[in-house]
Parts: sequence; C-alpha cells; structure tokens
Amino acid sequence: MKRNQFLYSAGVSLASLALLRNKSFAQQPYQVKTLRGNMGIFTEKGGTIAWLINKEGIVVVDAEFPEQATHLITELKTRSDKPFEWLINTHHHGDHTSGNISFKGIAKNVAAHKNSLINQTNVAVAAHKEDVQLYPDTTFTDTWKINVGDEHIKAHYFGPGHTNGDAMIHFENANIVHTGDLVFNRRYPVVDPKAGASVRHWSVALQQAQKQFDKDTLFVFGHAFDPEKVTGNMDDIKAMQNYIDRLVDFVGSQIKAGKTKDDVLATTSIPGVDDWQGQGIKASLGAAFDELSAAG
Repeated sequence: MKRNQFLYSAGVSLASLALLRNKSFAQQPYQVKTLRGNMGIFTEKGGTIAWLINKEGIVVVDAEFPEQATHLITELKTRSDKPFEWLINTHHHGDHTSGNISFKGIAKNVAAHKNSLINQTNVAVAAHKEDVQLYPDTTFTDTWKINVGDEHIKAHYFGPGHTNGDAMIHFENANIVHTGDLVFNRRYPVVDPKAGASVRHWSVALQQAQKQFDKDTLFVFGHAFDPEKVTGNMDDIKAMQNYIDRLVDFVGSQIKAGKTKDDVLATTSIPGVDDWQGQGIKASLGAAFDELSAAG
C-alpha cells in the first residue's frame, strides 16, 4: 500500500502526520538507536558514533564525516536543547574524525588520546587538509575522566593496537563502552602500522579491557561485518582477541617455516578463525608479517 493511501485510509491524526513529516521519524539513510536510558548510537557512513543526552548537555563519541556529523547534530538537536559539552575521538582515522569540523562552534571541547592528536595532525598536514580539521583541545595519556550531569565518563588507553592512539570510552553509569576500532566485530580489521599499530599488543589491550569492564557492559564497536551488530558483549571482545591471537600465531609459524610475505598474503583464511569476513584480510596478514619479521 502506498504511503498516501495508508494515511488516508487509516485516518491518521494531524499529530501523527506531523510526526511523519519530522525528519527524525521519517525513514532516513542513517540510523539512530537508543541503547540504554539516555544513550544511543548513530550509524551512516564510517565508524559508529555513540551519544549521550542528559540534563546538563550532550556528549558525542566519534564523528564519521562532515555530512554525516551534520545529520547527527541536527538529529540530536531535535531531542535536546542542551549544549554539546564534549566531542570525544576514539582515534584519529578520517572515518571517525573528519566530521569533527561540523562541530566547530558547536562542541565546547574535543578530547582524544595525545597520540591520536599527533596522528590526526600528521595526516592532515601530509594531505594539505589542515583547514578542514577540528583538532582535540584536550588530550590524555593513560586515563581521563569527566562528569556530565549524572554520567561519569572515563577514557582508557590500553596501549597500541589498531593504532598507537586508540582509547575506549566508558560511560560508567550506563555501563556502555565505545571500543573504537579496537573491535571490528567479525570483520577483518584495518591495521595502521604508520600510526603505531601493534598486532602483538592489540591482544594485550583487549585482555586489559576484559579485566576493566564486566559481563553487563554493553560495547559499541567501531565497525562490524553485519551493520546490525555494531553493539555486543564481552564474548565479542574475547572473539576479537582470539582473532588477533590466531593471526599472530599463524603468521609467526609461517615466518618460521621460511614463507615469504607474498606467500602469507595469499592466505584466504586464518586457522582457528572461521567467523571473520570481509575483504581486508591482507591488511592483517601484511601488518603482522612486517611486525613479527622486524621483531626477529
């Protein structure tokens, strides 16, 4: 049944018609989903965004790209007239920070790990794109904590993994953690050695996360093979660690067997990992080969 036919036949009220005209209600290319209480996620193009709205203000974690960030800002403004207190970046990659610029003059502060700021700056300078950056004005090293209204927000840096500047952001009262790209849920991950990535330490970082958070923690992942599974639980963190461990074990065994990098890159699956998918396996294999070869 066509939309207009449905509206007339159902005798929808004027109030309902107003809702249908509202951008936040009508079908959009992006998705906004409430998770727990006053927290939710936004997905459109790029890394998953998490958001918080409470009586004091709005907090956003990651920013996708400029157009998508504008969609998010517009959406959240329909839900609250409170100020955007913080924009927090999990790391520097463009699909998480290119949208920072849309928050210029809107977000009071931008925070990230100190290495994330260094990496973002280096990439922008190399690409001659400094004019379209909104850099973090607040940086941290191991941990960092703020309160916004009744929510306690704490950033944790567990060392290098996907890059050398990845942080997990914990909304402690809601018990929701944005993992950034330290977790690609069942999708072959991007590894960025130029930005200090370490496949060997990535597993350590995920182990530390398992000790820091608990079985009731709800995790928001940077990416997932299934777009509907960008949130999950501790089992998904363990699965990601297993992927990294099996990657390191396999590539290490191939190096010991005298295999070349081209031999390793020809691999189409990693033993012990049967639930990771996508097109990016070579990124993992190549980064692991280079790192483990250099380590001897």
